[in-house]
Amino acid sequence: MSERKHILVVEDEAHLALGIQYNLEAEGYRVTTVGDGPAALALLGSDDEAVDLLVLDLMLPGMSGYAVCETLREQGDDVPVLILSARSLAEDRTRGFDVGADQYLQKPFDLQELLARVRNLLARGRIPRAPLSTKDIGPEYRFNSAVVNFDTFKVLVDDQPVRLTYMELKLLRHFIENEGVVVTRSQLLERVWGLASSPTTRTVDNFVMRLRKVFEADPSRPRHFLSVRGAGYRFVRAGEDE
Repeated sequence: MSERKHILVVEDEAHLALGIQYNLEAEGYRVTTVGDGPAALALLGSDDEAVDLLVLDLMLPGMSGYAVCETLREQGDDVPVLILSARSLAEDRTRGFDVGADQYLQKPFDLQELLARVRNLLARGRIPRAPLSTKDIGPEYRFNSAVVNFDTFKVLVDDQPVRLTYMELKLLRHFIENEGVVVTRSQLLERVWGLASSPTTRTVDNFVMRLRKVFEADPSRPRHFLSVRGAGYRFVRAGEDE
């Protein structure tokens, strides 16, 4: 019998942490709960406790979930992170992805959706932050006023450095490799995130919104990352009006 996957739940509301733990353990997972960020980082940094998935609240005492996730990524820890939060604004989701979260689920959440996301992230496992260049596009790619290096992860827009997360760069690379082709949300979820399609997830839309804010002169009127109504998105290197 294979070893049970270990999930760390970081939630300061004891009743909610207990409920999540109960339902995850009912699915056969091993679950540890802590109530604050420093305790989570200490456990994740311990050689004695391998963690396969982090379920992370944002509103934590002393140290926010954003800070926890950002610290992990700066330390080179690629553990999958699923954020659970009552924050519902697009800016909150975008910030979560900016600091390296893999998924964002709003409270109150549907239990079956939570379990589905947990299964998908565990099946995908850790994504090493390896160079993203390919023989088709090479390490450096230029479009508009942007220069993107897929080996060093360095991005310049108008000669100014811009920080992108690994997943944002991975999505950008996929768009570039499929320039001019309409790519559906389901295809992006599968090819970039390694997830099965979910009709409720807005992960792709939030990431595209972030790319537009970084690379488009006017994000409200994109010319490179174009929406195709009822289908998905299309990347155009030279720029084109929607």
